[in-house]
This record gives sequence, structure tokens and C-alpha cells, in this order.
Amino acid sequence: MVALILLIITAGCTPTQLDTNGVTHLTLWQGINPPPNRAVFEKLVTKFNQQHPSIEVESIYVGQADRQLPKILAAVVGDAKPDLLWYGPMLTGQLVDLDAIEPLDKLWNRSPISKDIDPALLGSMQYENHLWSVPFGTNNVGIFYRPSLFKAAGIEHLPTNWTEFKATAKQLTRDTNGDGKNDTHGILLPLGQGEWTVFTWLPFMWSGGGELRSEVNSAQPLHWQIDNPGAINALQLWSDLVRDGSAILSSPERGYELDNFLSGKVAMQLTGPWTFGQLAGIHQNDYDVMPIPMGTRSATSIGGENLFMMRSTPAHQQAAWEFMEYVLSEDFQTEWALGTGYLPINLNSRDRSAYRDYVTKTPATQVFLDQAKYGRSRPVEPGYSEISEDLGRAIESVLLNKSSPEAALKTAQERLNLSLNQ
Repeated sequence: MVALILLIITAGCTPTQLDTNGVTHLTLWQGINPPPNRAVFEKLVTKFNQQHPSIEVESIYVGQADRQLPKILAAVVGDAKPDLLWYGPMLTGQLVDLDAIEPLDKLWNRSPISKDIDPALLGSMQYENHLWSVPFGTNNVGIFYRPSLFKAAGIEHLPTNWTEFKATAKQLTRDTNGDGKNDTHGILLPLGQGEWTVFTWLPFMWSGGGELRSEVNSAQPLHWQIDNPGAINALQLWSDLVRDGSAILSSPERGYELDNFLSGKVAMQLTGPWTFGQLAGIHQNDYDVMPIPMGTRSATSIGGENLFMMRSTPAHQQAAWEFMEYVLSEDFQTEWALGTGYLPINLNSRDRSAYRDYVTKTPATQVFLDQAKYGRSRPVEPGYSEISEDLGRAIESVLLNKSSPEAALKTAQERLNLSLNQ
């Protein structure tokens, strides 16, 4: 870690060293993937720089989330922070505790563009009665499926609840070549302890009536309760799918890969609208999307990243806000959505003719737009990293048949209580 800090400090420069000839130079760290999405963003950054000759934004790819975090924390400690940070809002509380980011309340309240942003995303921006970030793009988790495999299995109606979902997955699990072994399975479930597994499992916990927080008393209002009944039921659902052979597991920490879905080895997979580009070449557009089936209520996980303004000089913060407003704008959000499949966070973009034409041509997008109102954001408090880690370990243990849902979540809760001193 010390070597990493020294490397970042050596590579970094102070704002006054970077600013020349009246041009404010901003650094932006991001981990946008897949590469085609990153290319879309780079073109949009170039457009901003051309339109703002007194500001130059340098976009720097610093790796995926798990690789970004050590770099971010080292940069904060070494006072070599970027001006802007693209990252999931779950990091908010930790950055606030480190005094690394600026509150945006005054800038947000004065900005005319704030009224155009989807109010459902406010939860990802707020922490301790302040706004700390702005949404960059949004999405949510649905279930992609292969209509041809549904037709071959004689399935005429999409599942809307967990009972139907299990029956559908079972019916889709078939031996299609007559060798006595199932070569097509109902669904692929993500194996691993990482955030992807937790992100795609949380919709089932919320749908099953679960909540990550419980109120202990007025003096200590926040308590993390990950061994709640909804979580147990959701984990039991996934366990049932594996045990009856309806689900196969991904490679460890590779639950986002679509190879088995594209090849027809699985008929359903949990993912989001950012995968539309990868599915563009699928034979006869043989894919569609369904909402997460209901346990006791409709729910999904809101995904996407936010932009944080790191603490720096007033001139850099003003320039950073200009770029943030550009990202929030109707033009940026429309181009970003058309190029990547993300849902626009600017409501005017969703009504724009170019985007409506896109939705008409890619009707599966409408499922994610309709499902967005049931979306839930992951917590932004500092303890979320521990919550995610403990949930990930519990999910993996159950999927590998090493523990029951009740026992795995009880162990996870005990571990969480120790780490957070609840």
C-alpha cells in the first residue's frame, strides 16, 4: 500500500502545476466497461472539451471497481486525488468519512437541470442530509431469456411469481440431444463473493419482503439485519434452483459473462440493459427481457454509477461542476443511452424522439424503464462494504451446498456485528 501511495503521488500533480494558459485541467478517474461503452464516453468528453476551451477534462481508466478502490483510497491518503471520480454510490459514506468529497447541495439547488433528473435516483445521492454526488447513468437488473428455448419447452407464459419462476426454470432444463444428460438449463446463477453476486441477488431479497436495515431503538436507529426472513427466503429460492438442477453456476466471480446464454446452454440470465450491445449479433434477435418475478412485492436493484466532486481548489470545483451539469444534460444522456443501453437519468432524454425510436427498435428496454419505479439503491453508508462481503460469502456457501440459508446468514450476521460493533 505504501508503494502504491508513493506511485500515485509521484504520478500526480497539483492543480496549479497542471493549469496553463488559462485552461483548467481536470482529471477524471473512471472504470467504464465494456470497452465500447468507454469509447462512447471518450467521444463525449472530447465534445465537452471542444465546447469549453477554458476547461480540459482528462478521462483516465483506472480499472474495475475492485481494482479502483485501493487506488482511490491511496490517492486520498496521499493527497493525489482526481478532480472527479466515477464510482458506485455505495462508496459515499466512506468518502465522506475521509473528508475527500464536496457536498453538492448549493450547486444542485441552484442548477436548473436538477428538476429534470429522475427523482428515484435521489436516494443514491444523499447521505446524512447532504447531496454528495450526481447520477452518471442508471440501469436495473432484469432477467434476459431466449424465446426460442421457451417455445421449444412449450412455455407460453412468462413467470410472474417465485412459484412460477421455479416451475419455468425446471421446464426449461432439458436433454435436447438424447444422451441422457441435460444440456440446456433454466438459468445461470452467479457464483462468487463479489459485488456482482450481491447486486443480482438483492432484488430477490427485497422482493421477498426483506430489508437490510432494522430499527433497534430511538437512540440507535440504524442496525444492519442481513439475516432477515426475506433474505432467508430469497437464498432458499436460489438454493432450490441449484439443487433441483434447474440452475447452473457461473465461473467464480464471472456471473456477468454471457457465453452460456449466447450458446443456448441456459435459457435465462440475470443482467441489465448494458448488455444489449453484446446481444446485437444473436441469431434472429433471439432474446427478450422479463421483470424480476415477485415474492411478496416487485423489486429490482438500481445500478449505475455516480460522479463525485473531490475536494480541491474553488476554480477546479467550479470547472468540475460544469462538467457534471454536462453529464446531467439531455444531450449527454441521450447519446450515452443510445450508445451503451444505459437508461437516461434525464427525464427529457427519455421523451426525446431519437430515444423513443431506440426503444421501439429495442423493445426490451421498456421492461427496464417500467421496472425502474420498483428499483432500490444499495446503501451508501460506510458499512456497506462489510455487508456486501458477508452477504457474498453467505450466498456462495449456500450455492455450493456448504450451508443452509439460515445457517449461512446467521454466520454472516454474527461476522457483521463483530466488524461493525453492532
